[in-house]
Amino acid sequence: MNMREQIEKEYGGSCDCGKAHEVILEDIRIGSHILEEIPDLVRKHGSRVFMISDRNTWDAAGKDVADILESQGMLAGSWSFEKEKVEPDEAAVGSVLMHFNTDCDYIVVVGSGTLNDIGKLTSAVTGRPYMIVGTAPSMDGFASATSSVIRDGLKISLGTTAPVAFVADTSIMKDAPARLLQAGIGDMFAKYISICEWRISHVINDEYYCPKIASLVRDALNRCAKNAKALMNRDEEAVQAVTEGLVYAGLAMAMAGVSRPASGMEHYFSHVWDMRGEEFKTPADYHGIQCGIATGTCIRIYDSIQKISPDYNTAKEYVEAFSWEDWKKQLKAFLGRSADAMIALEEREQKYNIATHPARFSRIAENWDSILKIIEEELPTQEEYRNLMEEIGLTETHEDLGHSVSETRLTFYATKDIRDKYIGSRLLWDLGMLEIVGEEIFAE
Repeated sequence: MNMREQIEKEYGGSCDCGKAHEVILEDIRIGSHILEEIPDLVRKHGSRVFMISDRNTWDAAGKDVADILESQGMLAGSWSFEKEKVEPDEAAVGSVLMHFNTDCDYIVVVGSGTLNDIGKLTSAVTGRPYMIVGTAPSMDGFASATSSVIRDGLKISLGTTAPVAFVADTSIMKDAPARLLQAGIGDMFAKYISICEWRISHVINDEYYCPKIASLVRDALNRCAKNAKALMNRDEEAVQAVTEGLVYAGLAMAMAGVSRPASGMEHYFSHVWDMRGEEFKTPADYHGIQCGIATGTCIRIYDSIQKISPDYNTAKEYVEAFSWEDWKKQLKAFLGRSADAMIALEEREQKYNIATHPARFSRIAENWDSILKIIEEELPTQEEYRNLMEEIGLTETHEDLGHSVSETRLTFYATKDIRDKYIGSRLLWDLGMLEIVGEEIFAE
């Protein structure tokens, strides 16, 4: 039984959660020296390929893939970014579309991360199916049907399209830069927070939650954590295990129909750092690196939450004193243009509406023991997490990434405004404890 069939058997089809889970990837090929399988996969949906790469992925695998396709008379055209760092923004997508050869019926993307996001958008816009040929086990988005992009300066997730095939040649993936290997594990470590917050929001807001999909993500996380040290030693079996774990996590998002299984407050730290980098040229690192470091910070935040006893008078006084107008000004100063979309989101969402707070607080207080139990069940201790990070050599803090304590504190406060998703910073706002915990965690 191949990987796709196994996932379909264990997690696909009708579910007690009320959804029918579909495994959207038709072909998953992970193994050593398997690039020669690409033409046969292309023939399932087309015969003329437009290939996308950048100068790093061209050297890693792109040239070999192009030669294989050309030898079969299948290469209709290609575009390779020459920039050292490609951002998934309007300019990058526009470059691909301006060079796109319409005499093609299939897209092959050679790369990971940003190129995968750009490939999904290109596929969605042109209507051509696409395949991703991974060059690094650096993130969990290989199999998802969304793209993490920068639009109008704001980091957002767009519903795009999923690949019909994923190919990962472990003999190539193992030679990826160490920083990309760390990024892949960091992106997986984020699932500690995402599953925890998904369950908490289910309790407080009756948000859709699927225990089966959550279990799938936990399995993927455990698979990656177990092989993290061997991955950093470039063991090919570990590369395969981690890549499979990343694919599982991406499929979980698509099967659930939401990003909840794979991202939470820790991702929003990363998004804010990316947005500030775009607007003010402040430091920004690989998404998975930032998520891995932010996950450690979020574990500390949840440790503080566990010490709280919900008090309605404290929360009521805090919520009534909160000034949306003042916070809007802070957001604009802190994030620049990106704040506009966040402000527009609040106008629609109304999470700061005083009238809706009492009912939400009541659900929190009534279920506080259950919330604490979820945190205990889902999150490692600070020491356990430090040990995991040390295994992959990722011991940096937010300060090592170039973010001051005060900047990171404001980043924490801003996480509650990135998406319409209930996360730890929103829980603390509802409890009237956001700044108290912020000052405790991010003390000068």
